[in-house]
Amino acid sequence: MAEFTLVVGNKNYSSWSMRGGLMVRIAGVECDEIVIPLDLPETAAAIRKHSPSGRVPVLLHRGLAVWESLAIAEYLNDLKPEMTMWPASAAARAHARSISTEMHAGFMELRTHMPMNIRASYPGKGMTPGVRTDIERVTSIWRDCRKRFAGAAPKDDGFLFGSFGAADAMYAPVVMRFRTFGVPLDADSEAYATAVLAHPAVKEWIDAAKNEPWLIDQYELK
Repeated sequence: MAEFTLVVGNKNYSSWSMRGGLMVRIAGVECDEIVIPLDLPETAAAIRKHSPSGRVPVLLHRGLAVWESLAIAEYLNDLKPEMTMWPASAAARAHARSISTEMHAGFMELRTHMPMNIRASYPGKGMTPGVRTDIERVTSIWRDCRKRFAGAAPKDDGFLFGSFGAADAMYAPVVMRFRTFGVPLDADSEAYATAVLAHPAVKEWIDAAKNEPWLIDQYELK
């Protein structure tokens, strides 16, 4: 049994769970995983057994429950500072936390009209004026980070702050949404999305999502 346990929802549909799962992988901790299918009669009770908030993801460690993806990132960063969840420089780190919090709290039009469904393909659907505004903001964040902070890490691997970190984990589900809904991207944003999709932890999550047996109707657009 591993020292840590991560409780998540469906890997195909739960963007919050994907963020938590990627945080654990960035930190490099050995972790058991409990997957709780969402939107079933027993879902709420099953999650409540582990999560005080009744939401996933939640990280369990030595009797402590840490819920919400950003809190998980900060907890793991405290335990494993050498894994550089956040950029080393104060300016880049502050910016990374700002855009991660913006992702955590915002972009409701995008979330509503382009729900995460890794297995599906809905090109052309979900594009409302509000979604377009959200997309423009997301891609402007990506371009700005790449322009200003690509050199924040010793090696630039194509991510927001050079190396794959907590901020990239926060935006990885958006990359999934853009692929599912066939959102056309500018060249710089496309290069970033391609780098995210090629990261081993993201590929592992995608493979697991594609092999899940559960189907949730509300995320399967007609």
